[in-house]
Amino acid sequence: MVIRRAVYRWLFPAAFVLPVWLLVGWGISGAGGWAFVWVLLLGIPSVFIGQTVLTLLVRARGTVRAERAVSWPDVAGFAVLHALTISLGFFGTWWWGAAFGLTIVVALVLFWTELWQLWREARPAGLVAFRATSSGTLGGQGATSGTDRGDVVVIQERSDSR
Repeated sequence: MVIRRAVYRWLFPAAFVLPVWLLVGWGISGAGGWAFVWVLLLGIPSVFIGQTVLTLLVRARGTVRAERAVSWPDVAGFAVLHALTISLGFFGTWWWGAAFGLTIVVALVLFWTELWQLWREARPAGLVAFRATSSGTLGGQGATSGTDRGDVVVIQERSDSR
């Protein structure tokens, strides 16, 4: 639980620290002018916006807000994404090109994973229960005959136009 809570607390600061690391990494590695243009125009904005969107998707889930901790798939996904983002700060090696492509793929996979987790937690439980207990048809058609008809859901419309 400690690791999951630490990642939860790290997500918003990471949106600021990781883009700054790209700039610092450029300075340390002594990369050229084109790398500087890439860092300023593409790297910093995409890492900042991407990390912020992913963080908001994580924090939109009720279980994350209640426990103040992310899930284990979140821990794994963000660990890989942040490690790859940090590796992008080391310019000038063959690894940089591979890391760039891999970072984009991991970010997209993490984005869809976060959407899937949010959807799974946000779908209405009542609708799922209703579908599981109904016959699948409207108006009671197709319901079983006899006394064992299963659960019955009655929805009444009330008019307040007195």
